[in-house]
Amino acid sequence: MSKNELVAKIEALNEWEALMEEAKAEADTLRDSIKAEMADLDVEELEVGTYIVRWTSVLTQRFDTTAFKKEMPDVYKNFIKQSASRRFSIA
Repeated sequence: MSKNELVAKIEALNEWEALMEEAKAEADTLRDSIKAEMADLDVEELEVGTYIVRWTSVLTQRFDTTAFKKEMPDVYKNFIKQSASRRFSIA
């Protein structure tokens, strides 16, 4: 593949990623307006036409690695595992 072809692909990628960001922003705006309506109605579930929209509270429990690392650094070191990955970026 020539350098010109690579430049064209990078520029096309940049355009598509910008379009995806715009679409995500629009979707987030629509999602927020639906949530606002549900908050106004004070409901967690709403039937609209053929759709059922749910916006529910969920409780989760997560392990606090930062606190564990401070309290028991030696034990923390025993359970660390290294992983490798590849990062793709264009500057």
